Amino acid sequence: MSATLFVREFFGWRQIKNRRELASLAGLTPSPCGSGETRRKQGISKAGNRRLRWMAVEIAWSWLLWQPRSALTLWYQRRFGAGNARLRKVGIVALARKLVIALWRYLDQGEVPEGAEFTPWDRKLNGRLPTRADPTSAAVVQA
Repeated sequence: MSATLFVREFFGWRQIKNRRELASLAGLTPSPCGSGETRRKQGISKAGNRRLRWMAVEIAWSWLLWQPRSALTLWYQRRFGAGNARLRKVGIVALARKLVIALWRYLDQGEVPEGAEFTPWDRKLNGRLPTRADPTSAAVVQA
């Protein structure tokens, strides 16, 4: 579901120039706040695609679970892991932004996120043959 959403909304038809453009399209950039000499960044702007932002945050939570030794997970744990629930939620949005950028770099330049572990498809099947190669499934379909 997430791959379909990302391809339909982002990667399938857009030419993204840089990481800032990508993050702003997803609505994961901080909104600037300035008064006189003071310049600060407030929360995320929410000006981008809300479905993509929601999916990016969900993928970020899954990334923490399934990629525990990746550089992005270690960064999150160092920076936000020991904080309270509010700080971890702020951190997950930051991780979602970094993860969307990492996925874009993977698609655009073939650059694998540092420390990411890939599981071959044959291991995901748990020793079962794919449906097309299984001779008993063809007999069931024909019957």
